[in-house]
Amino acid sequence: MEKKKVLFISQEIYPFLPKSEVSSQARRLPQITQESGKEIRVFSPRYSVINERRHQLHEVIRLSGLNLSIDDHDHPLIIKVASVSAAKMQVYFIDNDDYFKRKATLLDENDQDYEDNDERAMFFCRGVLETVKKLGWQPDLIHCNGSFTGLMSLYIKHIYNKDPHFKSTKVVYNFFNDRFTNDWSPRFSEKLKLDGFPVAIADSVKDTSFLNLTKVFADHCDGLSIGVEELHPDIQQIYNASNVHKLDFTSEEAQAKALSVFIDKVVDEPILV
Repeated sequence: MEKKKVLFISQEIYPFLPKSEVSSQARRLPQITQESGKEIRVFSPRYSVINERRHQLHEVIRLSGLNLSIDDHDHPLIIKVASVSAAKMQVYFIDNDDYFKRKATLLDENDQDYEDNDERAMFFCRGVLETVKKLGWQPDLIHCNGSFTGLMSLYIKHIYNKDPHFKSTKVVYNFFNDRFTNDWSPRFSEKLKLDGFPVAIADSVKDTSFLNLTKVFADHCDGLSIGVEELHPDIQQIYNASNVHKLDFTSEEAQAKALSVFIDKVVDEPILV
């Protein structure tokens, strides 16, 4: 039987960035999934605060060079890669000077979300999908970690759904308590329309608050999971209201088996047309 292929995307990952709830899970989940017999790929943004020399990042020339148009402006896509030797896995990094060459990750010097985090998320999601196509690797499931990655569900369901490479790809969103400090750009909906999204989908995110975006992203997922022991009540409510496959928070001792079973259920569920 062919191995299931799981693509993990995360807004941060340890040890390239400090330990957090998101970065620690993003480091652990791919490893235990690979050890359960599945194929994995791992992607994260290449923020400038990541030390390239220490972590031995290097550019993958054959995967770089594509321009992605975001809000009608072209931005070069650079792909870098590094290894996590202890886990026997590689991490691919999406890089671009316009979006990621900054002194911090998602928050500015005033601890506020960067005003263009919506565009950064768009570039990251599209960059991941275009790079996976270049790799010739077709994921059965995309596992999203962190609020920055939730937009992936809309891309898979409404932009890349006609692409043969992703026609059977499912999406899982792993809930954490990370939330935007301020709303995304009021032009987010307009930017999605420029990217080819249906009007109804773009209009659904005119309210760019964290809770509305989280609900919209979750509504387009095939599975939801919880990555923290205590989820904030308003996020928990979104999780509870969904009718897709779910994986509640699981202890590390039981996580490997529970996650593998959960992935199998989501992947094997027929896609409704």
